[in-house]
Amino acid sequence: MNYEIYMHGQILGTHSFLLKGEFLQPDEYSEIKAKYYLPGGETGTAATVLYSLGATVKIDGTHIGTEVAPLLREFYKDKTVDLSSLYFDSDYEGLMDYVVIAGLVRSPMGVFQSLYEKGAKKRWNMPKEEDIKNCKVAAIDPFFLEETQAAAELCVKHNKPFVTIDCPHDSFLHKHCAINVVSKECTGSEQYKGKSIEEIYKLLTDNTDGLVIITRGENEMLYGRKGHPMKRMTPFSVEVKSTLGAGDTFKAGCVYGLLHGMTDDEIVRFASACSAIAISRFPLPLNPPTMEEVKKLLSN
Repeated sequence: MNYEIYMHGQILGTHSFLLKGEFLQPDEYSEIKAKYYLPGGETGTAATVLYSLGATVKIDGTHIGTEVAPLLREFYKDKTVDLSSLYFDSDYEGLMDYVVIAGLVRSPMGVFQSLYEKGAKKRWNMPKEEDIKNCKVAAIDPFFLEETQAAAELCVKHNKPFVTIDCPHDSFLHKHCAINVVSKECTGSEQYKGKSIEEIYKLLTDNTDGLVIITRGENEMLYGRKGHPMKRMTPFSVEVKSTLGAGDTFKAGCVYGLLHGMTDDEIVRFASACSAIAISRFPLPLNPPTMEEVKKLLSN
């Protein structure tokens, strides 16, 4: 399959549980309203959204195994998402997470930290140069150490602009990115402790020629480039059903905007509209935002 976008990162199976009432309380019973097992992870979710917007995508990254592989193959069999570079490990069930959701609040659980324990078997792929060479734009999750670095280096080598997320100002990915989407988890990390958001913005923009977007949940987004004043945008207001996948959908919107040559202002508005639609429904993989919905929200 020919593809426009290459993505390298987390691809997994997500068990999601939407609660009927308030979020979990210690020693109290909670009623489950709906539960699903669907493709997830930053790259998996973004790929689903990009397909829905009409893009063609090739994904790589996390190894898939006996539990996750059948899920992915069945889900994407009729979609423009190419799984051919994924590595299947018959001795591994695949990476899965479990997410409990109640409106604006969610709590993910998994075994991600075990992937990096001393002696742990590596559960992700080295990117293939040919995959990156043949794309128009790329997206790289910053989770896979030298493999992540290799993906970014190949993008630089072949002059492929890429979107990344939560990369600090002093990283290779940040320096060479076309867009870095930075969440409040990153700006609130130990590295930026004691710094104002204006100081963090300057650090980020001073160290890349790319677009920096700082997302802050329901609060206004901050964005801009080196040497330019910080711009602000208030997110679209929608009724929230689940915030699961909101950030991944925003990233997908940025990738789509980059692919189609949108201006910085257009990219931020487009990505924000995609994310707003995503949080207004559950489950996201079965109801990803469509271009018609995004255009309607933007026109309003």
